[in-house]
Amino acid sequence: MSVKHPVVAITGSSGAGTTSVTRTFEEIFRREGISAVVVEGDSFHRYDRSEMKIAMAEAEQQRNTTFSHFGEDANLLPELEALFRDYGESGVGQVRKYLHDDEEAKPHGQPAGTFTPWEDLAPGSDLLFYEGLHGAAVTEGVNVARYTDLLVGVVPIINLEWIQKVYRDKTHRGYSSEAVIDTILRRMPDYVKYICPQFSRTYVNFQRVPTVDTSNPFIARSIPTADESFVVIRFADPKVIDFPYLLSMLHDSFMSRPNCIVVPGGKMELAMQLIFTPLILRLMDKRPKRFV
Repeated sequence: MSVKHPVVAITGSSGAGTTSVTRTFEEIFRREGISAVVVEGDSFHRYDRSEMKIAMAEAEQQRNTTFSHFGEDANLLPELEALFRDYGESGVGQVRKYLHDDEEAKPHGQPAGTFTPWEDLAPGSDLLFYEGLHGAAVTEGVNVARYTDLLVGVVPIINLEWIQKVYRDKTHRGYSSEAVIDTILRRMPDYVKYICPQFSRTYVNFQRVPTVDTSNPFIARSIPTADESFVVIRFADPKVIDFPYLLSMLHDSFMSRPNCIVVPGGKMELAMQLIFTPLILRLMDKRPKRFV
Protein backbone atom coordinates (compact mmCIF):
# COMPACT_ATOMS: atom_id res chain seq x y z
CA MET A 1 0.00 0.00 0.00
CA SER A 2 1.05 3.61 -0.52
CA VAL A 3 1.41 5.68 2.63
CA LYS A 4 3.17 8.89 3.55
CA HIS A 5 4.60 7.56 6.80
CA PRO A 6 6.01 3.99 6.82
CA VAL A 7 4.85 1.41 9.36
CA VAL A 8 7.23 -1.46 10.16
CA ALA A 9 5.93 -4.32 12.30
CA ILE A 10 7.80 -7.18 13.97
CA THR A 11 5.47 -9.95 15.05
CA GLY A 12 6.12 -13.04 17.12
CA SER A 13 4.71 -14.78 20.16
CA SER A 14 5.84 -14.44 23.76
CA GLY A 15 9.30 -15.95 24.08
CA ALA A 16 10.05 -15.77 20.36
CA GLY A 17 12.95 -13.33 20.70
CA THR A 18 11.39 -10.27 19.07
CA THR A 19 13.09 -7.97 21.59
CA SER A 20 16.56 -8.80 20.24
CA VAL A 21 15.32 -8.12 16.72
CA THR A 22 14.04 -4.74 17.87
CA ARG A 23 17.53 -3.83 19.11
CA THR A 24 18.90 -4.52 15.63
CA PHE A 25 16.33 -2.20 14.05
CA GLU A 26 17.04 0.49 16.63
CA GLU A 27 20.71 0.32 15.64
CA ILE A 28 19.74 0.79 11.98
CA PHE A 29 17.57 3.79 12.91
CA ARG A 30 20.39 5.32 14.98
CA ARG A 31 23.03 4.78 12.31
CA GLU A 32 20.89 6.13 9.48
CA GLY A 33 19.51 9.08 11.47
CA ILE A 34 15.90 7.90 11.30
CA SER A 35 13.45 9.18 13.91
CA ALA A 36 11.28 6.17 14.76
CA VAL A 37 8.29 5.90 17.05
CA VAL A 38 8.66 2.57 18.88
CA VAL A 39 5.38 0.93 19.95
CA GLU A 40 5.22 -2.18 22.13
CA GLY A 41 2.42 -4.62 21.50
CA ASP A 42 1.85 -5.05 25.24
CA SER A 43 0.50 -1.49 25.34
CA PHE A 44 -2.49 -2.68 23.29
CA HIS A 45 -3.54 -5.38 25.72
CA ARG A 46 -7.09 -4.75 26.93
CA TYR A 47 -6.36 -5.42 30.61
CA ASP A 48 -3.58 -4.45 32.99
CA ARG A 49 -1.98 -7.14 35.15
CA SER A 50 -4.56 -7.21 37.94
CA GLU A 51 -7.48 -6.82 35.53
CA MET A 52 -6.19 -9.74 33.45
CA LYS A 53 -6.18 -12.02 36.49
CA ILE A 54 -9.82 -11.10 37.15
CA ALA A 55 -10.75 -11.57 33.47
CA MET A 56 -9.10 -15.00 33.40
CA ALA A 57 -10.92 -16.05 36.56
CA GLU A 58 -14.24 -14.91 35.10
CA ALA A 59 -13.51 -16.77 31.87
CA GLU A 60 -12.79 -19.96 33.78
CA GLN A 61 -16.08 -19.60 35.63
CA GLN A 62 -17.73 -19.59 32.21
CA ARG A 63 -15.71 -22.72 31.30
CA ASN A 64 -13.46 -20.80 28.96
CA THR A 65 -10.03 -22.22 29.76
CA THR A 66 -8.27 -20.76 26.73
CA PHE A 67 -8.65 -17.02 27.35
CA SER A 68 -5.22 -15.49 26.75
CA HIS A 69 -3.20 -12.49 25.58
CA PHE A 70 -2.91 -14.18 22.18
CA GLY A 71 -6.62 -13.81 21.41
CA GLU A 72 -8.59 -10.80 20.21
CA ASP A 73 -10.80 -10.56 23.31
CA ALA A 74 -7.81 -9.66 25.49
CA ASN A 75 -6.47 -7.02 23.10
CA LEU A 76 -7.41 -3.68 21.56
CA LEU A 77 -6.96 -4.77 17.94
CA PRO A 78 -9.29 -2.09 16.49
CA GLU A 79 -7.22 0.57 18.25
CA LEU A 80 -4.00 -0.97 16.92
CA GLU A 81 -5.43 -1.01 13.40
CA ALA A 82 -6.45 2.65 13.81
CA LEU A 83 -2.93 3.60 14.94
CA PHE A 84 -1.32 1.95 11.91
CA ARG A 85 -3.89 3.51 9.57
CA ASP A 86 -3.72 7.03 11.02
CA TYR A 87 0.05 7.05 11.27
CA GLY A 88 0.44 5.80 7.71
CA GLU A 89 -1.90 8.46 6.39
CA SER A 90 -0.81 11.50 8.41
CA GLY A 91 1.86 10.58 10.97
CA VAL A 92 -0.52 10.86 13.94
CA GLY A 93 -2.00 8.47 16.47
CA GLN A 94 -2.40 7.67 20.14
CA VAL A 95 -0.12 5.41 22.16
CA ARG A 96 0.52 4.41 25.75
CA LYS A 97 3.08 2.27 27.58
CA TYR A 98 2.69 -0.90 29.59
CA LEU A 99 4.94 -0.76 32.66
CA HIS A 100 6.38 -4.25 32.99
CA ASP A 101 8.35 -3.87 36.23
CA ASP A 102 9.21 -1.48 39.03
CA GLU A 103 12.11 0.02 37.09
CA GLU A 104 9.83 1.02 34.21
CA ALA A 105 7.04 2.12 36.53
CA LYS A 106 9.04 4.33 38.92
CA PRO A 107 9.45 7.38 36.61
CA HIS A 108 5.68 7.41 36.06
CA GLY A 109 4.72 7.08 39.70
CA GLN A 110 2.55 4.07 38.96
CA PRO A 111 2.56 0.42 40.04
CA ALA A 112 4.18 -2.15 37.76
CA GLY A 113 1.69 -3.97 35.57
CA THR A 114 -0.32 -0.86 34.68
CA PHE A 115 -0.68 1.36 31.62
CA THR A 116 0.31 4.99 31.25
CA PRO A 117 -2.42 7.33 29.96
CA TRP A 118 -3.04 7.51 26.22
CA GLU A 119 -1.06 10.31 24.55
CA ASP A 120 -0.82 11.77 21.06
CA LEU A 121 2.34 10.91 19.15
CA ALA A 122 4.90 13.69 18.98
CA PRO A 123 4.98 15.23 15.50
CA GLY A 124 7.87 14.93 13.08
CA SER A 125 8.78 11.24 13.25
CA ASP A 126 9.96 9.38 10.15
CA LEU A 127 8.60 5.92 10.80
CA LEU A 128 6.50 3.85 13.21
CA PHE A 129 8.07 0.63 14.49
CA TYR A 130 5.86 -1.96 16.24
CA GLU A 131 7.06 -5.03 18.10
CA GLY A 132 4.51 -7.42 19.57
CA LEU A 133 2.03 -10.24 19.12
CA HIS A 134 -0.33 -8.83 16.51
CA GLY A 135 1.55 -6.81 13.88
CA ALA A 136 0.00 -8.90 11.11
CA ALA A 137 -3.29 -9.77 12.80
CA VAL A 138 -6.43 -10.29 10.72
CA THR A 139 -9.79 -11.13 12.28
CA GLU A 140 -13.37 -10.96 11.05
CA GLY A 141 -13.59 -7.26 11.83
CA VAL A 142 -9.96 -6.08 11.90
CA ASN A 143 -7.07 -6.13 9.44
CA VAL A 144 -3.94 -4.75 11.05
CA ALA A 145 -1.63 -6.23 8.41
CA ARG A 146 -2.97 -4.13 5.52
CA TYR A 147 -1.66 -0.91 7.07
CA THR A 148 1.97 -2.01 7.26
CA ASP A 149 4.79 -1.36 4.80
CA LEU A 150 7.19 -4.00 6.08
CA LEU A 151 6.15 -7.08 8.06
CA VAL A 152 8.73 -9.29 9.74
CA GLY A 153 8.01 -12.57 11.55
CA VAL A 154 10.22 -13.97 14.31
CA VAL A 155 9.25 -17.54 15.02
CA PRO A 156 11.72 -20.08 16.46
CA ILE A 157 10.76 -23.72 16.24
CA ILE A 158 8.18 -24.36 18.93
CA ASN A 159 10.41 -26.27 21.37
CA LEU A 160 12.98 -23.47 21.34
CA GLU A 161 10.25 -20.89 21.79
CA TRP A 162 9.00 -22.78 24.82
CA ILE A 163 12.52 -23.09 26.25
CA GLN A 164 12.99 -19.34 25.92
CA LYS A 165 9.65 -18.65 27.59
CA VAL A 166 10.18 -21.14 30.43
CA TYR A 167 13.66 -19.79 31.13
CA ARG A 168 12.55 -16.13 31.05
CA ASP A 169 9.43 -16.61 33.16
CA LYS A 170 11.19 -18.70 35.79
CA THR A 171 14.42 -16.70 35.95
CA HIS A 172 13.19 -13.15 35.54
CA ARG A 173 9.53 -13.30 36.60
CA GLY A 174 9.61 -15.85 39.40
CA TYR A 175 7.04 -18.27 37.97
CA SER A 176 7.12 -21.99 38.67
CA SER A 177 7.53 -24.53 35.89
CA GLU A 178 3.93 -25.63 36.43
CA ALA A 179 2.63 -22.08 36.05
CA VAL A 180 4.54 -21.55 32.80
CA ILE A 181 3.28 -24.85 31.37
CA ASP A 182 -0.29 -23.91 32.33
CA THR A 183 0.13 -20.62 30.45
CA ILE A 184 1.48 -22.37 27.35
CA LEU A 185 -1.45 -24.82 27.33
CA ARG A 186 -3.99 -22.05 27.90
CA ARG A 187 -2.61 -20.05 24.98
CA MET A 188 -2.32 -22.90 22.50
CA PRO A 189 -5.75 -22.53 20.79
CA ASP A 190 -5.20 -18.77 20.32
CA TYR A 191 -1.62 -19.44 19.19
CA VAL A 192 -2.97 -21.62 16.39
CA LYS A 193 -5.84 -19.25 15.53
CA TYR A 194 -4.22 -15.81 15.81
CA ILE A 195 -0.42 -16.09 15.94
CA CYS A 196 0.53 -18.74 13.38
CA PRO A 197 -1.51 -17.29 10.45
CA GLN A 198 0.40 -14.01 10.72
CA PHE A 199 3.61 -15.65 9.51
CA SER A 200 1.97 -16.30 6.14
CA ARG A 201 1.46 -12.53 5.73
CA THR A 202 4.99 -11.39 6.55
CA TYR A 203 7.55 -10.19 4.03
CA VAL A 204 10.42 -11.93 5.86
CA ASN A 205 10.41 -14.67 8.50
CA PHE A 206 13.32 -15.52 10.79
CA GLN A 207 13.14 -18.99 12.31
CA ARG A 208 15.92 -20.08 14.66
CA VAL A 209 16.55 -23.84 14.68
CA PRO A 210 18.83 -25.25 17.40
CA THR A 211 21.42 -27.90 16.59
CA VAL A 212 21.26 -29.38 20.09
CA ASP A 213 18.65 -31.64 21.65
CA THR A 214 15.51 -29.74 22.65
CA SER A 215 13.25 -32.78 22.83
CA ASN A 216 11.93 -31.89 26.28
CA PRO A 217 11.85 -28.10 26.47
CA PHE A 218 10.49 -28.11 30.02
CA ILE A 219 13.64 -29.51 31.61
CA ALA A 220 16.21 -27.45 29.70
CA ARG A 221 18.62 -25.68 32.02
CA SER A 222 19.74 -23.10 29.48
CA ILE A 223 18.70 -21.60 26.16
CA PRO A 224 20.64 -22.92 23.15
CA THR A 225 23.13 -20.27 22.13
CA ALA A 226 23.30 -18.55 18.77
CA ASP A 227 26.36 -20.65 17.88
CA GLU A 228 24.30 -23.77 18.59
CA SER A 229 21.68 -22.75 16.04
CA PHE A 230 20.93 -22.00 12.43
CA VAL A 231 18.47 -19.36 11.27
CA VAL A 232 16.14 -20.03 8.34
CA ILE A 233 15.20 -16.77 6.58
CA ARG A 234 12.20 -16.95 4.27
CA PHE A 235 11.26 -14.19 1.81
CA ALA A 236 7.76 -13.75 0.43
CA ASP A 237 9.15 -12.17 -2.76
CA PRO A 238 12.61 -13.63 -3.44
CA LYS A 239 12.90 -11.90 -6.84
CA VAL A 240 13.96 -8.63 -5.20
CA ILE A 241 16.58 -10.21 -2.90
CA ASP A 242 20.25 -10.35 -3.92
CA PHE A 243 20.98 -13.86 -2.69
CA PRO A 244 24.52 -14.07 -4.19
CA TYR A 245 25.43 -10.95 -2.20
CA LEU A 246 24.00 -12.37 1.02
CA LEU A 247 25.76 -15.70 0.49
CA SER A 248 29.07 -13.90 -0.06
CA MET A 249 28.65 -11.76 3.06
CA LEU A 250 27.34 -14.48 5.37
CA HIS A 251 30.02 -17.16 5.59
CA ASP A 252 28.74 -20.76 5.79
CA SER A 253 25.25 -19.75 4.66
CA PHE A 254 23.38 -21.69 1.99
CA MET A 255 20.11 -21.76 0.07
CA SER A 256 17.63 -24.42 1.16
CA ARG A 257 14.85 -23.32 -1.23
CA PRO A 258 14.55 -20.60 -3.88
CA ASN A 259 13.03 -18.28 -1.27
CA CYS A 260 15.04 -19.40 1.80
CA ILE A 261 18.58 -18.78 2.98
CA VAL A 262 20.02 -20.55 6.01
CA VAL A 263 22.67 -18.74 8.06
CA PRO A 264 24.64 -19.66 11.19
CA GLY A 265 22.85 -18.43 14.29
CA GLY A 266 25.70 -16.14 15.25
CA LYS A 267 25.24 -14.23 12.01
CA MET A 268 21.53 -13.49 12.49
CA GLU A 269 22.11 -9.86 13.47
CA LEU A 270 24.46 -9.29 10.53
CA ALA A 271 21.91 -10.88 8.21
CA MET A 272 19.24 -8.50 9.52
CA GLN A 273 21.51 -5.51 9.03
CA LEU A 274 22.24 -6.55 5.43
CA ILE A 275 18.60 -7.29 4.61
CA PHE A 276 16.77 -4.49 6.38
CA THR A 277 19.06 -1.49 5.97
CA PRO A 278 18.36 -1.16 2.22
CA LEU A 279 14.66 -1.90 2.76
CA ILE A 280 14.33 0.82 5.40
CA LEU A 281 16.27 3.31 3.28
CA ARG A 282 14.01 2.48 0.34
CA LEU A 283 10.98 3.34 2.47
CA MET A 284 12.61 6.62 3.46
CA ASP A 285 13.46 7.45 -0.17
CA LYS A 286 9.82 7.01 -1.17
CA ARG A 287 8.50 9.45 1.41
CA PRO A 288 9.11 12.73 -0.47
CA LYS A 289 7.41 11.37 -3.59
CA ARG A 290 4.27 10.66 -1.58
CA PHE A 291 3.86 14.36 -0.87
CA VAL A 292 3.87 15.33 -4.54
